[in-house]
Amino acid sequence: MREALGLAAEAAARAEVPVGAVVVQEGVVIGRGYNAPISLHDPTAHAEIAALRDAARNVGNYRLPGCELFVTIEPCAMCAGAILHARLARVVFGARDPKTGAAGSVVDLFAEPRLNHHAAVEGGVLADECGALLTQFFESRRRGAERKENAAPVADAQSEGR
Repeated sequence: MREALGLAAEAAARAEVPVGAVVVQEGVVIGRGYNAPISLHDPTAHAEIAALRDAARNVGNYRLPGCELFVTIEPCAMCAGAILHARLARVVFGARDPKTGAAGSVVDLFAEPRLNHHAAVEGGVLADECGALLTQFFESRRRGAERKENAAPVADAQSEGR
């Protein structure tokens, strides 16, 4: 999870929502990813998807049986679906996602009995650190938006006086 946190920080440095993920096979990291939907103009460029793609390329197979995914936030439905299709054995996540979480917060796709594959799920690992990174990122964005809002009337007032 520490490596996933480092990848999340890299996403934040690139002005992306700070989410990082790693795929581990027999204790070795075989896939890494961080959020990049803004910079890639790709709604599927979530950290989990990037890590799964990297791992699949590295092992030469789209299936990743026996592998584990460590991600800083609870996977969304899209990512949960990809995780299930890749046949991962286990998912470990940090912070819960009360708006889009698909591992129990909003829905639980991993426990859906009608699906043909299931992965073990463990949440709350380094949850405070993972959550704090997200909170700091969004607070910073809100402060930046407030500064822009507050600066606009001043600029308008100055230009009107000329």
